Amino acid sequence: MEQESDGYTRYLGAHNMFVASAKAVKMGHEMMKGSMFGTMYAMSELYPATCKPEDMFHHMQERRENWYFIDTMARGYYHPYVKEIWNHHNVGTLDISEEDKKILFEGQLDFVSFSYYRSNTTQAGDPWFNVGGNPNPYLENTPWGWPIDALGLRYCMNEIYDRIQKPIFIVENGMGAIDEADENGYVEDDYRIDYLQKHLSAMADAINIDGVDCIGYTMWAPIDLVSLSTGEMKKRYGFIYVDMDDKGHGTLKRTKKKSYNWMKHIIETSGAALDE
Repeated sequence: MEQESDGYTRYLGAHNMFVASAKAVKMGHEMMKGSMFGTMYAMSELYPATCKPEDMFHHMQERRENWYFIDTMARGYYHPYVKEIWNHHNVGTLDISEEDKKILFEGQLDFVSFSYYRSNTTQAGDPWFNVGGNPNPYLENTPWGWPIDALGLRYCMNEIYDRIQKPIFIVENGMGAIDEADENGYVEDDYRIDYLQKHLSAMADAINIDGVDCIGYTMWAPIDLVSLSTGEMKKRYGFIYVDMDDKGHGTLKRTKKKSYNWMKHIIETSGAALDE
């Protein structure tokens, strides 16, 4: 049957994942009283390209592609808008049993954890799941074309917390850049410090000014590694430099970048040094 390919299979697979996750959460709560469970969403911010009503409405539709997963797993039920998403992707109707609905509600997530690297814009006519997004003329980009948007992190934190009303956890945030090491492997990465200072300050504002319940932050990544998005070593994220190139050549020697001691100081002062 035509509906058994692409959309139907993809969303049926997502449903099975939702149920499996809910069962794991229920089991975890039974085994470890007082424990909390979350999962990771790619949740960079998305803006309408203009205030044109068609762009605004398309933004809402595209944003729901992300909310689909967060809403279902953190609220424990399918939101009414899922029917529009299923129709758009030629899913038809998923046969969801009452037992599955019960499991989803009983195994909803305790907190929402997500990654944040960038923001995108969208306009009428764009695909609903436009991963790359469109450029934003008001923002600077990384060498890989990712818009740098610290305020977008604060916006995203508020957006999620307003909607779900459960604690949030930022599990990935960082800047992929081309680092030029000296003969000792040292990197003067002021651009990374600037990125982190602005994003951590935006996170602090969301917590201290906006009242967002944020229970944690982890940077991607403390050490250089092969970039998942591009498969490159030269797209470096860490505050520790690793002597290896895209072909796997190098000594693998590890050297602290300038950002290492900066980040160490921020942690030691529990963020107070962000204002220095």
